[in-house]
Amino acid sequence: MLREKNVWILLIFLLSGIVIGGLLAHFATNVSWLSWLAFGQEFGTNGPVGIDLSILKFSVELRLKLNVASIVGMIIAAFIYSKF
Repeated sequence: MLREKNVWILLIFLLSGIVIGGLLAHFATNVSWLSWLAFGQEFGTNGPVGIDLSILKFSVELRLKLNVASIVGMIIAAFIYSKF
């Protein structure tokens, strides 16, 4: 049970690092000497993928945008987790 809790905490830390890094990259695009933090790639589907089951219809679109600041945020989050 303790091991599962640690995995969930690690996941929360990593997701927090990705989100905070993404926000920093978004704000850094307008600063000339920090614009390199926003360099990255976007992966995912080109449009929503729909499933029609006659009574139930739904669509899902998955996109992952990685940039330098998000990766740095993940590394910092993993470091903080290891000290936690």
